[in-house]
Amino acid sequence: QMQLQESGPGLVKPSQTLSLTCTVSDGSLTANYRYWNWIRQPPGKALEWIAYISYRGTTNYSPSVESRASISMDTSKNQFTLQLRSVTLEDTAVYYCASSWGVAVEPNNPDEYDYWGQGTQVAISS
Repeated sequence: QMQLQESGPGLVKPSQTLSLTCTVSDGSLTANYRYWNWIRQPPGKALEWIAYISYRGTTNYSPSVESRASISMDTSKNQFTLQLRSVTLEDTAVYYCASSWGVAVEPNNPDEYDYWGQGTQVAISS
């Protein structure tokens, strides 16, 4: 049974870069058709898909973060990471990593993902 675990800072100052890592256990980042996603949920708001990296290494970003975000993977460590630059208070959220089989048609729909991390709270504050 595949497991995902987020790690990263709980507090980031405005204008700095948020870096989050997802560690995948009992699964391979290069498994066929697997897509590795970052999704967040600001307090009181709905889930918001941020980005994915595919088993082939292709990437895609939400237009809301495309100018600031970068997703990458390290297959030797079975980890993928999100870097979000120039953060603001609007980036405060619980951040989840999640996996889907194939590309999510409705990326904000949690039913699209069959594996989830537990989530990690990130506060943007000075």
